[in-house]
Amino acid sequence: MEYNTKRNNLIIREYGRNIQKLVEECVKIEDRAKRTSTAYAVVRIMSDVINSKENSTEANRNNDDFWNKLWDHLFIMSGYQLDVDSPYPKPVPDTSEKTYEKPSYNNKYRVKFRTYGVNMQNLIRKVSEYPEEVRQEYAPMLANHLKMMYLTYNRNSVNDQLIRHQLSEISEGRITLPEDFTFTNTKELLNVANSNQAFYVAPQASTKKKKKNKKKKKSNPPE
Repeated sequence: MEYNTKRNNLIIREYGRNIQKLVEECVKIEDRAKRTSTAYAVVRIMSDVINSKENSTEANRNNDDFWNKLWDHLFIMSGYQLDVDSPYPKPVPDTSEKTYEKPSYNNKYRVKFRTYGVNMQNLIRKVSEYPEEVRQEYAPMLANHLKMMYLTYNRNSVNDQLIRHQLSEISEGRITLPEDFTFTNTKELLNVANSNQAFYVAPQASTKKKKKNKKKKKSNPPE
């Protein structure tokens, strides 16, 4: 059994493994004339594969660029080692070193913890710029709000020490909680979260039509 892990890398996948193996065997032929005729046969098989996918046999037969491309692919699949009498110039491998420029990202909107979102992150960093007395005043509210947001994604378990650590990390250590600080109970926070969610849901219009009570006007008797 021959596994793909033991085979050579598939250079051009659109031709498949069998054609690449034909190209590899063609390179091993010692007689140049026989090697050239074999290369022509492989190119014809390659054209049949492409034509069967594109359904354009007649158009490709008279297209010189089409055959030039097939011969280029033949040399590429051989690792540029195939030496035959080709009707087209042999392509030259690109030996230039490729450099890629790393894209610059806008760090303004990079979120450290996606659970809390960019707005909460900006809020914490804004509070971290306040004086220490103000930071200590807002720290419990921020911590409980982080816990409530965490619970909206994971209601099975929550670690208060994790919330404490993440608040300090987002604020770069400027907002810390006292050692004796106790987080609000999970059940209470969930009730608050549910009530806030229900508050923002637009009320659905009633489908029942209200019956209008029309009072009939009493007609005055004729004088």
